[in-house]
Amino acid sequence: MATINQLSSVDTLSPGDQLPVYVQNSGDARKASISTLQTYMQSNLSIPGTLTTQYASPSSTGFSVTVSAGNTWLLLTPTAGFAAGTIVLPTAPDDRAEVSVNCTQAVTTLTVSAGGTTVTGAPTTLAANDFFTMRYDAVNLSWYRVG
Repeated sequence: MATINQLSSVDTLSPGDQLPVYVQNSGDARKASISTLQTYMQSNLSIPGTLTTQYASPSSTGFSVTVSAGNTWLLLTPTAGFAAGTIVLPTAPDDRAEVSVNCTQAVTTLTVSAGGTTVTGAPTTLAANDFFTMRYDAVNLSWYRVG
């Protein structure tokens, strides 16, 4: 039996071509077609789509900004540093929707909420020029900080 390094190379791949795969739970090598690999990759990779830009310029402490939809880049430009502020995430976006936030001023006490869904790992304060990203998981009905 030839090892991988002893096999000849190919310049192009076809959907039916086979790749070696080590199956951890059975402890042996098997094969998978390129089309099987493609299906796996498409269902397990999340490639961010285009984010829609939303602008907000709060002018007083205690502000509340509601993000209009999933896959949004919120550019938060408060007129000064504020003691408190709230960002409200969409309540039922598509699975794996993202909201990225950039803030030009400090917010001492930040609340990130989403009615009816859980928000996990969101920042509780923002420094000037701080940023973060939240991603929605539809199975758990939750927003998670991913950046």
